[in-house]
Amino acid sequence: MENLIKKNHADKQVGLGILIIAIGSVFLLRNSGIDVPYWILRWHTIMLGIGLWMGYRKDFKGSGWLALTIIGGLFTFKAINLFDFDLFRISIPMVLISLGLYIILKPKKVQNFDQYFEKKPVDFTDKES
Repeated sequence: MENLIKKNHADKQVGLGILIIAIGSVFLLRNSGIDVPYWILRWHTIMLGIGLWMGYRKDFKGSGWLALTIIGGLFTFKAINLFDFDLFRISIPMVLISLGLYIILKPKKVQNFDQYFEKKPVDFTDKES
């Protein structure tokens, strides 16, 4: 159990370190006069990053990280204009397709209720004597 706690703490430190390095790098590039896209440090890109990090930490199980990632991704795609092509026009259909694939392919949680109704003998013997 102690090893799991230490690993979890180490993961948090690595993630926080990478986040601080990335933000510092963007600021350094901007202050050096290099043209950095305006959408890099916007709220939606940060939300996308937080969603992906939460998904990574939970082994992409659950759906809380997915909501943050979808919302952040949609608004980030809306802000990116490559080759005068609006990515937002295809992002909503892509999100719907991805969501459908996620629902279809996610692992099924099958609970066996038979184990709750099995009669198990109760042991009242004292194990210390």
